[in-house]
Amino acid sequence: MSKLDNVLDTIDRNQPAALQRLTNLIAIRSVSTDPAYAEECRRAAEWLRTELSALGFESSIRQTPGHPLVVGHAKAAARDVPHVLFYGHYDVQPPDPVDLWEGDPFVAKVADRRITARGAADDKGQLMTFVEACRAWRDNGGYPCDISILFEGEEETGSPSLPGFLAEHGKDVAADLMLVCDTSMWDRTTPAITTMLRGLLLDEVVITGASRDLHSGLFGGAAANPIHVLARIVADLHDKDGRIQIPDFYAGVQELPADIAEQWRELDFDETQFLRDVGLSQPAGEKDRSVLEQIWARPTCDVNGMSGGYTGQGSKTVLPAQASAKFSFRLVGKQHPDAIRESFRAFVRARLPADCRAEFLPHGGSGALALPFGSEALRRARRALQAEWDKEPVLIGSGGSIPIVGIFKRDLKMDALMIGFGLDDDRIHSPNEKYELTSFHKGARSWARILAALAA
Repeated sequence: MSKLDNVLDTIDRNQPAALQRLTNLIAIRSVSTDPAYAEECRRAAEWLRTELSALGFESSIRQTPGHPLVVGHAKAAARDVPHVLFYGHYDVQPPDPVDLWEGDPFVAKVADRRITARGAADDKGQLMTFVEACRAWRDNGGYPCDISILFEGEEETGSPSLPGFLAEHGKDVAADLMLVCDTSMWDRTTPAITTMLRGLLLDEVVITGASRDLHSGLFGGAAANPIHVLARIVADLHDKDGRIQIPDFYAGVQELPADIAEQWRELDFDETQFLRDVGLSQPAGEKDRSVLEQIWARPTCDVNGMSGGYTGQGSKTVLPAQASAKFSFRLVGKQHPDAIRESFRAFVRARLPADCRAEFLPHGGSGALALPFGSEALRRARRALQAEWDKEPVLIGSGGSIPIVGIFKRDLKMDALMIGFGLDDDRIHSPNEKYELTSFHKGARSWARILAALAA
């Protein structure tokens, strides 16, 4: 047997003990958003530090203004091997509403080939797949890569302490590549690697016309109505085919490689059902793009809210002095948030009548992230996952953003392999969250193979 075969055999034999360790971690009520659970968050951090120390990691608790971080380092048996950083988070969402759970949310229930509890999938079960892979390598002669680990306790509250920690101690966790296990598989038998994350830009527009609200009978028809002005601007943002009309908006938007586009077309994805599940029937984005392209690989411009004038009960004959709208843009490729913001604002100003002015309120922005499709690390991870699952892994995009990946890319220039073993029906953040035992078992085996592939 090869060394990797021995590692995989160790993972198989250790499953009962591994599941018990996960149960013990789940029992710690590490709810990060509620100060009443601060001591429980510290207990979870200490539990993980102890586990890492037992696996030969030089591990420590790092204090932050919020909940502590856990940092660990282990050297490989060989020299001149890659250095990887694994990221996970030990904090969990509140279990509310508790009365909808089938039992105590923090007492793991193992039945029907799944483990049900708060944090089972997000993210304790996921992070423990990597810990168990490390355990098996340790038991079989040592690690194939230099490994650093960072476990965070504030991911569920937006990682407020992480940027400050990286600014001061980033060199302590810098590595060649970041590994993240907080994503999902394509389906129960098909692994996935998330290679694309859309960026996000948020802006607010306030249109002001007259110096005060006006009587519509006295001024209607003569006075500019900021709601009408704003509505025309919104209507001009998209053409009849769903393309965004802001000048230079598509600069930096790249086409999918042909093989990835073909893989997406062949996926078992029902566009009609996807929309029907939320009460819709027709895709509303660019008409020459599939739904998967629209939500994973194409930029968007959306109005998230509009307000102005009288919105109370009954009616009031008023021409409002102001109207406002909040906009969000999902960005892809090399679209730059600052350039998009300026183009959008110029687009708005160009449509203002003489008696109206616009004020803009920025609400942040970050660029898109993508692991190059030609990346050697990606190629090796694909090969490792295919060996474990006997299926070619799907390279998927994410319509949303994962802020921590952006933080590491921005501050430490690290690319990330985002490989998770969750399923769409794991009910994360909801009552009766669960994690499949197959995900837990084969997730550990997958990470063992990936570490070997990266070091080969």
